[in-house]
Amino acid sequence: MTESTNFAPVPESAASGFPTTGPAAASVGASIAGERTPTAIDAVAERWVDTLVALEPAVGTYIGRNEANDRYGDYSPAGHEAYAAAVRSTLRELEAHTAVDDIDVVTQADLGSSLRLALESSEARLQLRNLNVIESPSQEIREVYDLMPTDSADDWEVVGLRLSGVGTALDGYIETLREGIRSGVTPARRQVREVLLQAKKNVGESGFFHNLVRSASNPDASRSPSSTQSSSSAQQPPSSGSPAPDALPDTLVRQLTHGAEVASAAYDRFAEFLTTELMPAATEHDAVGREIYALESRKFLGATVDLDETYEWGIEELRRMVSEQEAIAREILPGASVLETIAHLDADPSQKLHGTAALQQWMQETSDRAIAELSGSQFDIPAEIRAIECMIAPTSEGGIYYTGPTDDFSRPGRMWWSVPEGVTEFDTWRELTTVYHEGVPGHHLQIGQAVYNRAKLNTWRRQLAGTSGHAEGWALYAERLMQELGYLDNPADRFGMLDGQRLRAARVVLDIGVHLGKPRLDGSGVWDAEYALEFLRANVNMNDGFVRFEVNRYLGWPGQAPAYKVGQRIWEQLRDDYRARQGSAFDIREFHRRALDLGGVGLDTLVAAFEK
Repeated sequence: MTESTNFAPVPESAASGFPTTGPAAASVGASIAGERTPTAIDAVAERWVDTLVALEPAVGTYIGRNEANDRYGDYSPAGHEAYAAAVRSTLRELEAHTAVDDIDVVTQADLGSSLRLALESSEARLQLRNLNVIESPSQEIREVYDLMPTDSADDWEVVGLRLSGVGTALDGYIETLREGIRSGVTPARRQVREVLLQAKKNVGESGFFHNLVRSASNPDASRSPSSTQSSSSAQQPPSSGSPAPDALPDTLVRQLTHGAEVASAAYDRFAEFLTTELMPAATEHDAVGREIYALESRKFLGATVDLDETYEWGIEELRRMVSEQEAIAREILPGASVLETIAHLDADPSQKLHGTAALQQWMQETSDRAIAELSGSQFDIPAEIRAIECMIAPTSEGGIYYTGPTDDFSRPGRMWWSVPEGVTEFDTWRELTTVYHEGVPGHHLQIGQAVYNRAKLNTWRRQLAGTSGHAEGWALYAERLMQELGYLDNPADRFGMLDGQRLRAARVVLDIGVHLGKPRLDGSGVWDAEYALEFLRANVNMNDGFVRFEVNRYLGWPGQAPAYKVGQRIWEQLRDDYRARQGSAFDIREFHRRALDLGGVGLDTLVAAFEK
């Protein structure tokens, strides 16, 4: 789950010391008791996962299906056509079956919706303009190495094979973007310019790929996440959570070196294409317009919302967040403004962590404590997901993100902190709520519970289904829940939570405002990139480089940023409606268990499941 806006410590099992018997464990067992016989619809979903792993091996890496780790998918127009054909075939097969139980009903509805949206996106030719600063093939081709095993010579041999395929993968991607140029369907020039800068970081001896290979050929260099990493870690290799293997055979080192050269040259070639071909053809317009935006919004929410009503709600929600934050500012420092309170908290040594080792330890201890204390009261947390590893990420792009466990839990869920270059101090008042967002009761509990629930859910439901609105909406719901439970009673921690919530409300307004060409809030014209930057600067308290990146992210990834706050709105409304219907019989643990046992789904599917 990428959240570059918040977008880490000793990886040790949090499961030790937790009982696997007793009332809580019995309740967990009851929630998933009884192996369910897979149905014809389950079989369709399982085959679809297999198809995705075959066509898009990076998906396999993400969910721990390592049989395809030695290669890339086909990023060319022919590869997209093969994908679209597979979507159509799977949809026909899915629709030919009749659901036999409630689980089938959810699978058929949600997988069907996902497949139909994929076809709509293809018909809208979105793949031809698929280039942005955060989530496009340019990043995926590089970032897949962050999750690949690197604990043995065999693992590194697989890495070497994939490295040798970077050139073919990028060449296919270039071919797709060239088709976009010919068709007049291109990304915004702003996105091309920023991705060009990213691509250059992967080129040459100081680039990511050569540093990755150097880590393989130097077993004395610690790659354990427990070590203190330099803040200038943008080009450090990923860590699998284990020290580097013993010295690799010379032949393998040569293979890896050759692979790094291939990958570096490929990104150099890609950068040249961006400069000489795509940049001149790219559009000057950042806004995508209502039609494309509505499609992107449905993809990220798994729900259809009234965009105009949501925009007006976002304005009111932002006002509410500002008012609430201003009130807490005065509570912390009587008579102070928000900015004065931030300066006061930033100067408080009791709120400081020094160095990434201290950051990592604090993240891990906070996560472990939340798991221990919430289990059995608000949630039934199985032993398998009481382990979360907090990691320092191998990049310095900024932000915190979460990657789920593999299906067999051999790789646990992980919270990653990408520490920006030069940053050595961290403020706990800002980040406590982020730990809850990414860990427990946020992403780790939500995604880990789905993976654990294999007795009922097929692989697609456990590992791949869901939307940003469902996942990120839950994570924001989790932040507010922790406030309600007293975990943010310290005004400074609550102030930090509201700082993040204010950002999420602001970007609902910004994102819809820019892409739909809404009138500016000051009445001076319509939303554009310059006004978006000014607006975000007024509503976040981050360095200007971060603010610029965020605006670029929203401009290039329409519909994704609002999904957080809109998703939270839907989650909270669902709980409140369910509580009203249940009356005195309402049980928050039962609500959470029922919701999380669904696995990842679109928000329309989630709401429909609770209407039964």
